[in-house]
Amino acid sequence: MTLALTRAVRGLALTALLAALAGCATVAPRTTLTDDARPVSAGELIHVSPRDRAGGVPPTERLEVRAPQGRLERVRVTELREGVPRTVEGRISSDAHSWRPAAAGPLDLGARYAVEVVARDASGRRTVRHTGFATYVPEHRIIGYFAPEPQTTVGTGMIVSFGFSRPVTDRAAVERAIRVTARPATEIAGHWFGPMRLDFRPRTYWRPGTRVTMELRLRDVRAAEGVYGVQRKTVGFTVGRSQFSRVDAAGHTMAVVRDGRPLASLPITAGGNGNDTYNGKMVISEKHPMTRMNGDTVGFGGEYDISDVPHAMRLTGSGTFLHGNYWAAPDAFGALNTSHGCIGLPDERGGSPTSPAGWFYDQSLVGDVVEVVGSRERVVAPDNGLGGWNLSWQEWRAGSALG
Repeated sequence: MTLALTRAVRGLALTALLAALAGCATVAPRTTLTDDARPVSAGELIHVSPRDRAGGVPPTERLEVRAPQGRLERVRVTELREGVPRTVEGRISSDAHSWRPAAAGPLDLGARYAVEVVARDASGRRTVRHTGFATYVPEHRIIGYFAPEPQTTVGTGMIVSFGFSRPVTDRAAVERAIRVTARPATEIAGHWFGPMRLDFRPRTYWRPGTRVTMELRLRDVRAAEGVYGVQRKTVGFTVGRSQFSRVDAAGHTMAVVRDGRPLASLPITAGGNGNDTYNGKMVISEKHPMTRMNGDTVGFGGEYDISDVPHAMRLTGSGTFLHGNYWAAPDAFGALNTSHGCIGLPDERGGSPTSPAGWFYDQSLVGDVVEVVGSRERVVAPDNGLGGWNLSWQEWRAGSALG
């Protein structure tokens, strides 16, 4: 890290905690993982109801968080209804073993809930859990859930992504009812990834300072036989500065460029041992000051379960993250690829704001592009996370239902 970068990282602060389970960790000696193991794993220590990834949850089901063998330190529940986030207020019990909503009453229909929990076990070690569920949508309705969140500032590579509550058979009608525009004006097109996902992007990256508006005119639009939309609203977001990072998996470095000028060159460790990191352009879609990474969630069984991975930024839906790493040997960074596919930056346990990982986390926005080159793995699929920049404009336009 350069002297200028060392000065720049001083005084940075961690931000708020949000989202889902992560999927990879750096391979380390078994003793390292054993030293990190908890007397009670995150899944056993923290119990969330409704269960993680549940769909069609009835509104009468109880929303509750429990830690019978530990103490709840922080609980945050966010409801996303018609694209608008709302914090669900609640209380931790006096014995810190449970949390429930402050207001009694049913859950909202057609909403998605994100639950983030921080708890400490009997030995005082902190563990983190993120879960989510979706409530029941009546059979004759269809709802579109979209990213990014309204009124946020995002990177120039942000792709607008809609996920629908049930399959769309009349794609042209639905695509025609969703209008994405920009000021200053630029050409924007939609692309379907199967019957339940529609993404929008411009021909090239957004221009910094662009204001993007999303108009949902889905109310009474026929999406499938007997299924109609209910949403009619207008929301928007702003595009911030331009930042692009290129990871050289073979050279074990990441070059960060801000507004066309080199900002930093950081040492990294990427995927190794047959678990190479995807090549290609990926977009930061989530940021978590701390998260849990469990091999069970991505097919690695019990190879790892690290409950306090710092400065984690999601790059793919399948579990590729760029994150802080405190458990690998210091000389691995800049020299070896040792992870299960993620990109690791040097960090400290608990997350240091002055580490390379802490600095990069603070400098990054959801919507920033990270491109990986020099890996032995294939190019990431365009529907794996926000991977649509790996398609040419002609290929992207071919995925529209409007011709």
